[in-house]
Amino acid sequence: MLLAPFSAPGRFWRGNLHTHSNLSDGALEPKAVVDAYKNAGYDFMQLSEHFIGNFDFPIADTRAFRSNSFTTLIGAELHAPETAVGELWHIVAAGLPLDFPRNLDGENGAQVSARAAEAGAFIGIAHPAWSHLTIEDGRAITSAHAVEIYNHGCAIENDRGDGWYLLDQMLTEGKRLTAFATDDAHFKTPDHFGGWVHVKAESLDPEALLASLKKGLHYSSMGPQIHGIEMNGKEISISCSPVDTITVLCGTSRTAVRNGRAITDASFDLAKLEKGWLLKKQSGWFRVVVIDNAGKRAWSNPIWWDELR
Repeated sequence: MLLAPFSAPGRFWRGNLHTHSNLSDGALEPKAVVDAYKNAGYDFMQLSEHFIGNFDFPIADTRAFRSNSFTTLIGAELHAPETAVGELWHIVAAGLPLDFPRNLDGENGAQVSARAAEAGAFIGIAHPAWSHLTIEDGRAITSAHAVEIYNHGCAIENDRGDGWYLLDQMLTEGKRLTAFATDDAHFKTPDHFGGWVHVKAESLDPEALLASLKKGLHYSSMGPQIHGIEMNGKEISISCSPVDTITVLCGTSRTAVRNGRAITDASFDLAKLEKGWLLKKQSGWFRVVVIDNAGKRAWSNPIWWDELR
């Protein structure tokens, strides 16, 4: 059985959900940012301007930059008080209406994200490590679809690009969330083209992409590609572009791994994994990571045992 998103109809579209122009604190005009992603081989992107009074609550209208071979999502990076360390929330919202209302008086992060979700947006908790988010912070955003597990700008500027520490804890608590990688590019440093999502959909229509994001039909990457994750009742099999590590992780310290040079597949015996407590007995979920010889990674979304049929 080929698992989702690899079993879903359509093809993978490469996109970035988190980046900025000079409508907020980015260096470039909106068209220049969109053109940069188009010329870099992306299929879609989103300008996620800082939705805050400092910039007059911008939502970038990028519809004029769409074509048959490239599209844009409409969204923003939402802000409201306040995280456990007393800072503003940063919440990526993809698929907002252009007339999404400004923050309401006294609105907190959980409330503004819930309002965005009700308006049809895909909600992602942004750069947990950079924001010093706690597990209590993660629990607060009950409308979230996903956690930003890699933020390239945060990674290269201050080594705080990780989000898996938060997502893994939330998964172990039973939260059904997915993962997404981004740039958070401002084009003031080499903060672009370092992390993205591959979204499986039957067309490049923005609504189709948003529907797939909400369903978890995507995986994240810094470069490597995951071609498939398959289960046949006895084994988990993974295929990918050439990498040096293929590993399966879960909600305990147990892992399964195959190492080599430019390997493109790995299979793991389910009986041995379960005996070693990697899978169902101790953890309701698992995920796959592949790592190439430059240290670049691709990450599957979490896979839940009780959802496998």
